[in-house]
Amino acid sequence: MSNAAQAYARTSQTTSSPREIEAQALLKAARQLQEVQTNWTGPGKHMDDALLFNRRLWSIFMSAASAAENPQPLEVRQNIANIGVFVMKQTVEMQLNPDPAKLKSLIDINCNLAAGLAGRG
Repeated sequence: MSNAAQAYARTSQTTSSPREIEAQALLKAARQLQEVQTNWTGPGKHMDDALLFNRRLWSIFMSAASAAENPQPLEVRQNIANIGVFVMKQTVEMQLNPDPAKLKSLIDINCNLAAGLAGRG
C-alpha cells in the first residue's frame, strides 16, 4: 500500500465510528464476493481471496462477540456468533463445491448487517 493510501486509511479510521468501519468492511467483502459471482469463470484465486477476506472479517466479529468485555447484550452476541458459524459453513461449502449461486447468502448477510450498522450509527 502506498504512503498516501496508508495516510488515508489512518485518517478515515480516526474520523469514522467503529460501526462505520465495520459497515465499510462488510460492504468491501460483499463487493469482492459479488465480483466473483458476477464474473464467474470457475473457482480460482479471486474466489479464494474474496472468501478469505470474508472469513477473516467474520472471525474478528465472532471473536469480539465472545469477548467478556463486549458491551452488547448476550442475545446480540449470540446472534452474531450464530451468523458467523453459518458464514463459516457456507465458506467451506463454497470451497468444496464451488457454485456462484452459493455466494448470494454471504453477500446478503454482509449487506444487511452493514445497512443495520449504518442505520443505527
